[in-house]
Amino acid sequence: MKIISAEVFLVEIPFALRGTGVGIMPTAWKTLEFALVRLEDELGNVGWGEGFGYSLIDATKSVIDRLILPLLVGTEIDDIPAWNAKTQRQLHMFGRYGVTIFAISGVDIALWDLKAKRAGKPLYQLLAGERQVRHEIPFYASLVRYAEHDLVVDASKQVTDAGFNRIKLHEITLPAITACRRTVGNHTDICVDVNCAWSREFIENNLAELKALALTWLEEPIYPPEDFSALAALRGKGLNIAAGENWCTSFQIEQALNAGAVDFLQPSMTKVGGISEYLRIVDLADAANTTLMPHSPYFGPGFYASLQVAAARPSITALEYNFVQPEAWLTDVEGIRNGDMIRVSDQPGIGFEPDLDVVKKYGRVLGSRYQ
Repeated sequence: MKIISAEVFLVEIPFALRGTGVGIMPTAWKTLEFALVRLEDELGNVGWGEGFGYSLIDATKSVIDRLILPLLVGTEIDDIPAWNAKTQRQLHMFGRYGVTIFAISGVDIALWDLKAKRAGKPLYQLLAGERQVRHEIPFYASLVRYAEHDLVVDASKQVTDAGFNRIKLHEITLPAITACRRTVGNHTDICVDVNCAWSREFIENNLAELKALALTWLEEPIYPPEDFSALAALRGKGLNIAAGENWCTSFQIEQALNAGAVDFLQPSMTKVGGISEYLRIVDLADAANTTLMPHSPYFGPGFYASLQVAAARPSITALEYNFVQPEAWLTDVEGIRNGDMIRVSDQPGIGFEPDLDVVKKYGRVLGSRYQ
């Protein structure tokens, strides 16, 4: 396929914020930010992708615009993983991980979307071949960090009322986590992601209380997140450890698996290198007999691409659903959700076709921010 045009759109959609929104990020997190990649081929097909968001979408767009698209537009792409590997080598001097690989991720997803559309098939059919596929994927509800016990309790009730059977908290105090457990009881799974806020000493000193909470997993417990040997040591203390959203490429994740760093592996589609790297990571996790619980970014192309791969690869146990209420949706995500199950699109491609009115209304130029 020949890429004849390409563009990156910045979209920032506010969501209803409860609590301060401060804690995980340096500034208050109150918007969903998307770096949407739009590619068009010589037949008029359009593919959509997404590079990792948060406050980085301006940097992601700049890398795509200046370093990737000039080499892509006008080029025939027949082997997407080969293109991905070549582009990683070309850009390695700018850093193997971080924004460089986020940018490659967005373009890679758009290329796979194009490939499936050219074939007239949903992506999961291209990936599964003759294997059986799933048409619904289980999700768990991922809450923001509230840092207020009353808000944690209220949100926990909302999640169970919405039909979710597994909750992920981002709280970093044991009383807040305990408040959630008391609210939902012992029949709802609770996972805790502290975003590297704790230390090995804190965990060891509070091990009995952590075990009593019966967490399904403890995610990114310590800094730095790539301290694989320290994570492996924590696994030996009777805690299920999850990590992977801040690991990039199959190369780094293979190192983590070889070190025995995790019980639950959480690659992020828009951070690891796109679909090409994601598929390699699924194979590595399968070979290591490690449970896959991927990180699901927002509700854009990365979300839909994660759905498609999960449909084709049964070892992906569940995906993550950000439990927020945005002012607008790029697509009707709630319309395909039934409790904690989300229906996989059977349309050609990854199943993402954005509401262009929403893209226009919430679009912004490079360097501007929603206030």
